[in-house]
Amino acid sequence: MPEPTKKDEMSNGEKESVATDSSEVPMPTPEISLEVSPPPPEQPVETEGKDPQPIEVIKPVQPEPVENGSKEPEPEAVVVRAKEQVESVNSEVKEEAPSPCSPPPPVWSLGEGQAPEDLDKPVDTPPLSSLLIERPQGGSITVGGDISFVAKVEAQDLLRKPTIKWFKGKWMDLASKTGKHLQLKETFDRRTKIHTFEMHIIKAKDNYAGNYRCEVTYKDKFDSCSFDLEVKELEQSQSVDIRSAFKRSSEGHEDAGDLDFSGLLKHREPKQDETPEVDVWEILKSARPDQYEKIAFEYGITDLRGLLKRLKKTKKEEKKSEAFAKKLDPAYQVDKGGKIRLVVDLADPTVELKWYKNGQEIRPTPKFIFEQKGTQRIMVINNCGLNDDAAYSVAAGEEKCTTELFVKELPVKITKEIEAVKTTVNERIELACEVSEEGAQVKWCKNGVEVPTGPRSRYRVKSEGLKHWLIIDDASKEDTGTFSLMASGGTSEAKVQVELKPLKIIQDLQDMTVLLGQPLKMHCEIFPGNVPGRWYRNGQLIQSNDRINILQRAKNHRLEIVNSTIHDAGDYTFVPEGYSQSLCAKVHIVDPPRVHLESLNFPDNTVTIVAGNKLRVEIPISGEPAPRVVWMKGERVILDSGHRVRAETFSDHTSLTIDIAEKEDTGNYKIVLQNEAGEAGASIKVKVVDIPDPPEVPLVTEVGGDWCSMTWEPPIYDGGSPILGYFIERKKKQSSRWMRLNFDLNKETTFEPKKMIEGVPYEVRVFAVNAIGVSKPSEPSKAFVPLAVTSEPTMLVVDDVTDTTVTMKWRPPDTIGAAGLDGYLVEYCIEGTDDWRVTNKELTEKTKYTITGLPPEAKILVRVRAINAAGASTPRTLQHSILVKEVIEPPKIRIPRHLKQTYTRKVGEAVNLVIPFMGKPRPKVSWLKEGQTVDPTQVTIRNTDCDSIIFIRKAERKHSGKYDMKVEVENHVDTAIVDIQIVDLPGPPQCVKIDEVWGGNVALDWTPPKDNGNAAITGYTIQKADKKTMEWYTCIEHYHRTCITITELVVGNEYYFRIYSENMVGLSEGATQTKDSALIVKEGMQLKNPEYIDHDFKEPPKFTQPLINTFAIAGYNATLNCSVRANPRPKVIWMKNKIAIIDDPRYRMFSNQGVCTLEIRKPSPYDGGMYSCKAINYLGDALVECKLEVKGGFTFSELMQRGVPLHLIDKYMSETKAVEQPEK
Repeated sequence: MPEPTKKDEMSNGEKESVATDSSEVPMPTPEISLEVSPPPPEQPVETEGKDPQPIEVIKPVQPEPVENGSKEPEPEAVVVRAKEQVESVNSEVKEEAPSPCSPPPPVWSLGEGQAPEDLDKPVDTPPLSSLLIERPQGGSITVGGDISFVAKVEAQDLLRKPTIKWFKGKWMDLASKTGKHLQLKETFDRRTKIHTFEMHIIKAKDNYAGNYRCEVTYKDKFDSCSFDLEVKELEQSQSVDIRSAFKRSSEGHEDAGDLDFSGLLKHREPKQDETPEVDVWEILKSARPDQYEKIAFEYGITDLRGLLKRLKKTKKEEKKSEAFAKKLDPAYQVDKGGKIRLVVDLADPTVELKWYKNGQEIRPTPKFIFEQKGTQRIMVINNCGLNDDAAYSVAAGEEKCTTELFVKELPVKITKEIEAVKTTVNERIELACEVSEEGAQVKWCKNGVEVPTGPRSRYRVKSEGLKHWLIIDDASKEDTGTFSLMASGGTSEAKVQVELKPLKIIQDLQDMTVLLGQPLKMHCEIFPGNVPGRWYRNGQLIQSNDRINILQRAKNHRLEIVNSTIHDAGDYTFVPEGYSQSLCAKVHIVDPPRVHLESLNFPDNTVTIVAGNKLRVEIPISGEPAPRVVWMKGERVILDSGHRVRAETFSDHTSLTIDIAEKEDTGNYKIVLQNEAGEAGASIKVKVVDIPDPPEVPLVTEVGGDWCSMTWEPPIYDGGSPILGYFIERKKKQSSRWMRLNFDLNKETTFEPKKMIEGVPYEVRVFAVNAIGVSKPSEPSKAFVPLAVTSEPTMLVVDDVTDTTVTMKWRPPDTIGAAGLDGYLVEYCIEGTDDWRVTNKELTEKTKYTITGLPPEAKILVRVRAINAAGASTPRTLQHSILVKEVIEPPKIRIPRHLKQTYTRKVGEAVNLVIPFMGKPRPKVSWLKEGQTVDPTQVTIRNTDCDSIIFIRKAERKHSGKYDMKVEVENHVDTAIVDIQIVDLPGPPQCVKIDEVWGGNVALDWTPPKDNGNAAITGYTIQKADKKTMEWYTCIEHYHRTCITITELVVGNEYYFRIYSENMVGLSEGATQTKDSALIVKEGMQLKNPEYIDHDFKEPPKFTQPLINTFAIAGYNATLNCSVRANPRPKVIWMKNKIAIIDDPRYRMFSNQGVCTLEIRKPSPYDGGMYSCKAINYLGDALVECKLEVKGGFTFSELMQRGVPLHLIDKYMSETKAVEQPEK
């Protein structure tokens, strides 16, 4: 089973180095102690050491194994079991607690599992089901023993293999911890249909004991089983030497290299007082680092690594200061305004001394005075203030000592106390006090609470010299209390008493009569001002709310009610706070009779009723006293004793009832209300309605591909209610199922049904809808069939133009309906006229057509229509006119990018190159090789209208060379060069000889091969062979130089050597062998390695390959390359016309091994100009420049296809010719 995972060996200050600096003081490793007690499980961890890292007590978890081959770790945390196992662990930890000088026993590490704070949370698992037919049982073994646990699952009803997981403790999954000590095995018996899962623990250790769990899951099924493993220790005791503790426990095995302190403590006898005869630690402390290995070997210590780690933890003695005989004290204290002297005593009076304050050098000033007495150096600080409270240091040569100066403030005393004040409300209060120091910080308090002095506070604080004031401009009774001023040296208190002034009523409350719903405003005025009060109605306190506002401004007090109600009537009283007097008034609310028709929510007070239904209209009324109500229709009064139509009146509403509504009941009904306060009236309209008649038969006026347009006439009778809209339905003629087309009412008498199938006959019908309901359907329309024309043809362009013909081509329409596509109709007209002429009397099915018989140099417009059974589509018209005149297009060779460089192929491979070109009429193409005509028997050349092909079936080295391509159109010529290189394997090196033999080394020298295979030699492969066996072994491959020293040869053997040459094709077929052999003899001489001085590789930037002027083709990516050498690595800046290129998506910049590349994506003529590359480092900078010209562009036909106007095309072509003429 694997050892516990080792976290970071370099943590907690235990950094490991091969050779430590003697001047470096080692940091002691924090020693960690842990006390374990019963729950709660979390206890603080005490640490010792200089800078201990924070140690976290981990909640109970189980150990985590690691893969085979890990080293024995230094544990970082003590892990205890949870709940019922806490007490037993406490006893074990106390009995086996390691000493502070050694780490605790090895434990399982936490790994990457569940966080400690989540361990007590319940684990969410699926419900248990019976999957395990044999469960693993707990067991007990001794340390070093083997044990196996077996679980079996029946697969009779399972479609696939179940998933099994083995855990130690609650959370630690053992699947990823398999190795030398832990193995998991799975088998399946096809005969019995049983899965067998085994866990083997090999060579168990004492920390492997604990609780284990096996979990099996299959889809939504789950089963689990827990079992315990007990590991017993073998009782043994033996005397242990301290030096043997640093011997590796197993040389060359996984546990080698660490000190097992826990094992040392366990095997120690309780009363063993033996000590080593030699104190190895004292010897190591006084020895140099280069003698550690020798001492370890002398005293039998094999674990040198553990020895160095322990030695690093020991504290070194502090060195005595060489510059200071007496340093500054750690801290000084001085009173504010006082003077202090800082004194140091120098061991060497000639050493230069500097004083610093918070790291800033101090210069002599009247405040800082420097004195010198013998070896003493003194700095005097006069009139110390708070800003002098800082850290001071003095530097003598390379040594420095520091101190802290603390400036103590003197207490501020009160020299004049605050006087007591007695005043009345609304008066000004000033409390004054004097202190012993100007600008002192003081605090004003009221009844022990600090007084707020913000911008909106009633209190203002003022100070002038030694005096301080607290001012209250408008005193109130709440200001009564004890005010105090607090200073650092004392407190002064005084009582302030504020009394009320005699009450005087300036304006009393007045009795009021208010209409119901009108605002109620009550007002009174009293003296003194700012005296709060309370309002009462009928003895009940009135509180402010959304309807009632209580206002006070100085002497004025107001009560405002937004909308008065009947309940607002009564006796109102205003009582000033603190006084026994009150102000009273009566309020009377008047409410004339009213009819509340707005509560009916009927438009225009019209009540609509369907014929034959019962109507009851209830209308709210109000008035005080209750009004008398009369209903009338015309001049006839409606009584409450009527049978079918009657009126009823109640306390808060009146009603009109019609049992069975008839058409004659339509009309205006009048209501009259009367009481003592006045009279009111209103009227309502009753309308008796029915469903409308069906609409007229719909008429289909227009038909499309999947739609039609229909219209109809409204119904003759609308049922007494306006037509709200219409519902439309359709069906296939052969079907009987109607489908509703609109779920929202259609307000118009027209509609466009959509989403119909082309070629299928349909019928439609209409329903009328009013407020009462839906009418019967109209008669169905006549059957109709949807058909649609195609969409217009696409991408109409000019393909070719001659003196009498124009060839056009286009693409089929995007949309072709069920009617299909019969063909195309091509038309043209002379520019400036509308006389369109059909060029093809019969439809053409092709998407290309040539118009013949055109007058030369005429300008025509062309359009194309698509024709099917539904008719002609919308024409596609060429946007610009076409000049009937053949255009000569100069030739242009489009060299592919991979042919702009040397084209390389191996001997025997096929060469097939396609070079496209442009030009009209058809260009004439010719090829030359090195100025001579190409031999057609060696190289096959085929030319077409747009490209030329070079084909070599089997390449030979004689086919290498530069091939010149020439393309001619009348007087226009364009040329290009294609460089072809045919490479082969190189020949073997020449003249391989042995230059020198010494010790176990042999120096070889040779010359390059005569035949390099038409490619540069990229390296050599050197092999050696023992003369006895003559079996060849490779010493080194891809070696670039022509001399080498072969080392580590066996003494007494005799060797031959041979060398292969290598190029881009591969190794040479043969190798050159040394004629003589090299005998390796044993020598007693020792080679003394010469000392070399490191070469300084730093240099300013220097361009080893400059930029070269480049011609680019418009639309094809172009690259600019240069190489620079500099150390350190320079910063590279690309510029165009001396302007830096930054974040431009058209440019891409690369830099690899000093090669700088700028890629220009699809350049245009505007991208031409001066480009420069600048390299900069701290040693200097360098700059190279080149000129980029972008040739080519669009041809006449391409511009015509893009729809560019003719006058712009003529201008562009003339400018292009003017640019190309000087170049030729």
